[in-house]
Amino acid sequence: MSECEVTAPGQGYPAAVSMRKDLSMPVISQQATERSPEVEFDPSGGRLSLRGESYPEDAAGFFGPLLGALREHLDGTDPENRIEVDIELSYFNSSSAKALMNMFQLLEEAAAAGRSVHIAWRYHADDDTMAEFGEDFSEDFEHAAFTLCPSED
Repeated sequence: MSECEVTAPGQGYPAAVSMRKDLSMPVISQQATERSPEVEFDPSGGRLSLRGESYPEDAAGFFGPLLGALREHLDGTDPENRIEVDIELSYFNSSSAKALMNMFQLLEEAAAAGRSVHIAWRYHADDDTMAEFGEDFSEDFEHAAFTLCPSED
């Protein structure tokens, strides 16, 4: 399996917004809206996915609970547990970029502490803007694996 073939979080999850207990932490599943991405976070499976566009009116309010759950998961689980992050955003605003940077900082700190962290940054091969954002974000990682994954789809 190539680094871009990360098992996509959210495969088989219900489409509605839901939170359910899986082992010790709830799964977060939120449908995309016109202004916010689809979110799938399965702490017990070590998978997080963001897909769509991200320009919510209140980015801190939208991303805050996700970042809190991610922080709780990283602080409360065995560092031996791997986490895979799959991001496929076609557009995001500056507030969402700040939230992504905060998320990436948490993941980089976890990787620096010894956790296996893999981030797949997916974008259409013709989308130079998303490719450049991925390249820029990747420069901030020393410990986590950050893979640029262009697609023709």
